[in-house]
Amino acid sequence: MKSVQVLDRKFNLYLKEVEIKQRIKEVAQQINTDLEGKTPLFICILNGAFMFAADLYREITLPSEITFVKVASYQGTSSTGNVTKLLGLNESIEGRTVVIVEDIVDSGLSMQHILAYLKEKNPAEVRICAMLLKPGNLKVDLDIPYCCFKIPNDFIVGYGLDYDGQGRNLSDIYVVE
Repeated sequence: MKSVQVLDRKFNLYLKEVEIKQRIKEVAQQINTDLEGKTPLFICILNGAFMFAADLYREITLPSEITFVKVASYQGTSSTGNVTKLLGLNESIEGRTVVIVEDIVDSGLSMQHILAYLKEKNPAEVRICAMLLKPGNLKVDLDIPYCCFKIPNDFIVGYGLDYDGQGRNLSDIYVVE
């Protein structure tokens, strides 16, 4: 579909599913190469990253584990910049290689909060893997070695990303008109 209506907004096609999946395979191969000999723990940030994490994890050939945490900082079409929830890391990450799997890094404030939280648990290393990055909107300096796409500062929906809870089920990514 070239455009979709989600609630009160119209969105136009931005990235097709086939492009997304191809880039995910490339990033997974980079992770497989970089982390060879390690047994990483992938931490998927819910809700938005679940589709990305599933496709990425299917391409990971390393012995590894995956777990899920929930963080919220969006309201409507913009990030509030305040992490309102951080739920559920039950695994010990002490001495482990951790890969945070995030759908989108926008301001970077949520990611900064997640990194600080994880650092308290003494991992060997923490790497960030983002499906999407908005470099023009970053408010903090982050090292993101694994990124599928850098995008402009527009609001998007689809492939796990939502607009007020809807649109996650779209297989392509759309940008607000």
